Amino acid sequence: MTEYTDHHAPEGLRTRGTIVVVPGRGETRATYGRFAGRLAADAYRVRVIDAPDIGAFDTDAALGRFGAALADAVDGTAADGGAVGPVVLVGADTGAVALAALLGRGGSGRVADAAVLAGLPGSASSTVGSWDEELDIRTSCPTHRGTLSDDSRVRRGSLGDAVPDALLTAAYGAELPVPVLFLVGDADRLADHDALTRTAESQALARLSVVHGAHHDVLNDVNHRSVAAETVAFLETLRNGLMPVVSVESSSW
Repeated sequence: MTEYTDHHAPEGLRTRGTIVVVPGRGETRATYGRFAGRLAADAYRVRVIDAPDIGAFDTDAALGRFGAALADAVDGTAADGGAVGPVVLVGADTGAVALAALLGRGGSGRVADAAVLAGLPGSASSTVGSWDEELDIRTSCPTHRGTLSDDSRVRRGSLGDAVPDALLTAAYGAELPVPVLFLVGDADRLADHDALTRTAESQALARLSVVHGAHHDVLNDVNHRSVAAETVAFLETLRNGLMPVVSVESSSW
C-alpha cells in the first residue's frame, strides 16, 4: 500500500503550492479526502500521509525521523523531483502537535514555508466512551460521521489515547519560524482554548481562527466549506507576501 494519497490540481492549471496533510489520532488518509480535494480544486498539489505514532515521540531522534518522513513526502510531488512552493504543512489533532514540536525544534532547519495547525489538543485527558460518544466529540457533520464509521481502518477509541506531556510542552512552547494559521472549533471539548490563545499570541507570525459550532475535527466538521475557504485565503495571503488579497472597506453586516 502506498504511503501517500495524492490530490492533483485540475489539468491545465498552474500548481500554486504544495500541501502535506498530517492526520491525527485514529484517522486515516481517507479521512481527509474531502478537505484535500477542495484544496486541490483551487490548484494546490495535496499529499496526505499516514498519522504519526505519537507514542514513539519521546526523544529528539523521533522528531528527527518525523521530519525526515515529511521531507520524503514533499520530495517528488513535482515532475522534476522538487516541490512547487510555497510548501505548507497541515496537521490535525496530534498531527498538529507533532508539526508544532518539529517546527519549533532548534536546528531542525526549515521544513516548510508555513503551517496550518487544526484542533490542537490540550493536556486534559478525555474519556471517550462509546463510538457514538466519540463521534459527538469529533464532529456534528453527518457526512464526516459516515466517513469515519464506514472506514474499517479508523481506530475507534483513539481520542482517549494520552498525548505525551513532553510533546505537548514542546508544541505549546515552540517558537514557530514560519507563518502559522491556528484553527479551532469553539465547541472543541479537547482543546485548551486559553493555552492556544497564549501560544498564538506569542508567535511572530500567527493567526488564530475560531470556527463557530465546530467540534474537534475542525477541518471536517459541519462548516468544512468555510474552514477550507479560510485555509485557501491563508495560502493565497502567504503567496502574496502575507499581505491580504482582499480587505473589507465597508460593510453593513
